[in-house]
This record gives sequence, structure tokens and C-alpha cells, in this order.
Amino acid sequence: MATVNVRGAVPGQRQQEDERTGGAGTGASRAFAWMLIVTGAAGVLAGWVITIDKFKLLEDPGFQPGCSLNPVVSCGNIMKSEQAAVFGFPNPMLGLVTYAVVAAVGAGILAGARYRGWFWLGLNAGMLFGVGFCTWLMYESLYEINSLCLWCCLAWCATITMFWYVTAHNVRHGTLPAPAAVKGFLGEFTFALPVLHIGIIGMLILTRWWEFWTA
Repeated sequence: MATVNVRGAVPGQRQQEDERTGGAGTGASRAFAWMLIVTGAAGVLAGWVITIDKFKLLEDPGFQPGCSLNPVVSCGNIMKSEQAAVFGFPNPMLGLVTYAVVAAVGAGILAGARYRGWFWLGLNAGMLFGVGFCTWLMYESLYEINSLCLWCCLAWCATITMFWYVTAHNVRHGTLPAPAAVKGFLGEFTFALPVLHIGIIGMLILTRWWEFWTA
């Protein structure tokens, strides 16, 4: 005879209900957790370096950041632009907070945390905003400011990688609805999406300054 818990539900039925409604939450693999930790840490590193250099630049307008290597790879030009403080404060300060949150989520998963569906959707939405913001910054960098920041590139790569892996995770677990074929593809070839995305950006950078790179 099946036992009944104090809430009046058979344990097996309760587990099935939790899995169906998301009450028990959804976890992820250790590899996924480490991906969030590493990409989050990379974003924090990039944001920290750019923020420190930005403060030095505010103190001394003649300051040249260490990553200003030539007319194209010039972090100083990026930092002096209006786009570098689109919300009224230096963009990297926003990155210091958001990337740290991502790393903390990864650490939680590594410790065994399981998150509800709304949490995964919120995380995905935040990363979608991040990818959109990075895409805008990339366009402004390449075609308006006409300079490239290596630390910004690191942040772009980190954001793109975490976005695609979190999106794939949500699709595979049914948090985001998708056809079975899409779920199968993401289960086997998730890595192809960030590689393709970053590869396209690399090609845009290469073609934008082709004469400079080949001179």
C-alpha cells in the first residue's frame, strides 16, 4: 500500500507533479555551471579593467590605456565616446554587476541548486538584452567610433557564449517551447551556435579593417 505524506499526496505522484509544474526546479550539469562561472568571470575581468582605465582617463585626459595598441585597437577611443556611457554612467559598471550575477548562478548550480522556470526565463531574457546591447556596441565600435577594444571583445564573446548555452538549456528542458528537431540539434550541437556567432563578428572585424590588417 502506497504511503501518503502529510500534504495528502502519494510521494511518486508529488514528484511527477513537481516535474510537470516546475515545482522542484531545474538544475544543470557541472560543465554548464563551469561555463557560467568562466564566462561570468571573464566579463567581470573585462568590466573591471575598463572601469579602472576609465577612471584614470577621467583624472588625466592624456592617459593611454594599455590596450591602446594602434589606431584600430584603441580602447582609449572607445572610452572617450558617448556610447561608452549610454545609461549615464560607464557601461562596464553595469557589466561588473550582471556578469557577477551570472558567475554566482553558475556557482549555485555547481553546489546543487535547482531553479524554477521563471528564473531560467529571466536569466535568458537578461542575456538576450546583453547580446542585443553588445551587438549595438559592436556596430558603433566598427562603423561609428572606428576603433576596437580588446576587453570589449572579451565581454562580447562571454555574453554570446552564455546566451546561447542558456537558451539551449531552456529549450532542451521545455522552458522555452521548440520543435523536437530543434531540441535534438541543441542537445548535440549547442557549441556550434556561439562559434558561428563569434565567427561572424570576427569576419566583420577582419573585413572592416582589411587594408590595415594586411598592410
